[in-house]
Amino acid sequence: MRKRGKKFSILLAAMLMIFSTACSSGGQTKEAATEKEEAAQAAVDPTKPSWQNDTSPITFDWYINFAWYTGTDWGKDLTSQYVTKKTGVDLNFIVPAGNEAEKMNTMIASGELPDFVTIAWGDDAVKKMIEGKLVLPLNELAEQYDPYFISNVADPAKLSWYTQEDGNVYGYPNASSSPADFEKYGKEYVSNQVFVVRKDMYEALGSPDMSTPEGFLAALQAAKEKYPQVNGQPLIPIGLHEFTDNGNYSLEAYLQNFLAIPQEKDGKLYDRPTDPEYIKWLKTFRQANENGLLAKDIFIDKRAQMEEKIAQGRYFAMMYQRSDFSSQQNALFANDPNSVYIAVDGPANAAKDQPNLSGPGISGWTLTLISKDVKDKARAIGFLEYLTSEEGQRDLYMGEEGVTYDMEGDKPVFKPEVLDMLNTDRAAFDTKYGASHKYWMMMDTNITDQWAPAPVDPFKQMMDWTRGKTVSASEFDQINPTGNSKEGIANTKLGQLWGKTLPKLLLASSEAEFDQIWSDYQQKRESTGLSEVQAYQQTEYEKNLEKLGGTK
Repeated sequence: MRKRGKKFSILLAAMLMIFSTACSSGGQTKEAATEKEEAAQAAVDPTKPSWQNDTSPITFDWYINFAWYTGTDWGKDLTSQYVTKKTGVDLNFIVPAGNEAEKMNTMIASGELPDFVTIAWGDDAVKKMIEGKLVLPLNELAEQYDPYFISNVADPAKLSWYTQEDGNVYGYPNASSSPADFEKYGKEYVSNQVFVVRKDMYEALGSPDMSTPEGFLAALQAAKEKYPQVNGQPLIPIGLHEFTDNGNYSLEAYLQNFLAIPQEKDGKLYDRPTDPEYIKWLKTFRQANENGLLAKDIFIDKRAQMEEKIAQGRYFAMMYQRSDFSSQQNALFANDPNSVYIAVDGPANAAKDQPNLSGPGISGWTLTLISKDVKDKARAIGFLEYLTSEEGQRDLYMGEEGVTYDMEGDKPVFKPEVLDMLNTDRAAFDTKYGASHKYWMMMDTNITDQWAPAPVDPFKQMMDWTRGKTVSASEFDQINPTGNSKEGIANTKLGQLWGKTLPKLLLASSEAEFDQIWSDYQQKRESTGLSEVQAYQQTEYEKNLEKLGGTK
């Protein structure tokens, strides 16, 4: 028995040693992993893209912190097949099944992340990943394996913007535009922020002015009376972004931008939520609820439910993001061109100032980071460089030459049948072709706009409406405290306080009750650390001005 036990112990120890060694480098020995890294460094040529050095098959896990994203079928459409054939990289996309914050926090707590992570730049988890040393500095990866990324591909302004106090850059943004970009392309920039109405209903009501509180309420009432039902379902007079623990985009920055409320006055940040025009319009929405014009749906629906109702044309008006309902707009247009949504002048301040709508900023929309546990550092930074380069941008936006597009002179142009599907059935286009920002994680619209087909109905009108109303607000990006600092904790609590207060304001039974809730909210803001948060924001704002080259 003792001999047998001893043999078993030796065998078990050997197996554990093998298992431990293999797991320490993702299935290959440490020696093999080191040799591969050394070979990758030896192959570095600063004058050429490093992704070209190794196009053997590899699969990266890529986490996208947006539960609504459905384009996770990499390898099934023609564009992703082409990119994999060209680079050797296959992608396994991972999206949270439920609450994004819970999923992200669970992964951070485990100390392990997928190879790539794409997340909103302002998400508190970004700081947690960096402080927890769960992600690698892109500048160090580039120095070791891909100097071409820094010297020829990455935008120096964006690298500078995202440089942390330790001198490193951990994430690269998508949809980012520096002040130099804005100066160069600004006249062509459009905003996603729109106030839209259903065309046939709006015109049947005489195209009413909805820019004043009185006109806004009257139009919603008239729509409800004239169109109580849409295909057997109740009309929803006004649609908004979904309510979250921290509030509602539509009733915060969107509404404030429509009212042209400044973000600073005389070099000092302005407390926009206390502006009289903003309070007046919040009271207008409260009155809308008292008048039976705020459907219960808007307080509980998530994006999936909203998209379904948009496709049914059940909203009369929406203060929303136009790109978020492109597929539904296409479906409405195919069924009846007059049933689509069009942008009109919505809520405005008493002076009728033009809206100041958010345009692309230097922070962009999301950040993509590389995990410390990434399978292959050289391949990872090389693939990021490829995706960020003009070549990668063209491949992901246009697809493969001769398959999805042809060259007309020096410009790639979608084949007629491809363009037709893009304009008429976006869902089918994504499934078959997978181009035109289906994979938006590293999209750079300053590059891809040169190939974008001319906008057509039913999208052109909404885009054109925002031209000239779109402004740069980069200096106000990344000024909110995050993490576990005193200010960061206070800011989190302030967001949660607003998330609880906003529905109460809208559901108040009278203006007097609204005023009391508002007064209580202001007192709680002060006691929750508002002054400390505002001082932090002012300091960061002034730093941003310096980063961007002084006052604008």
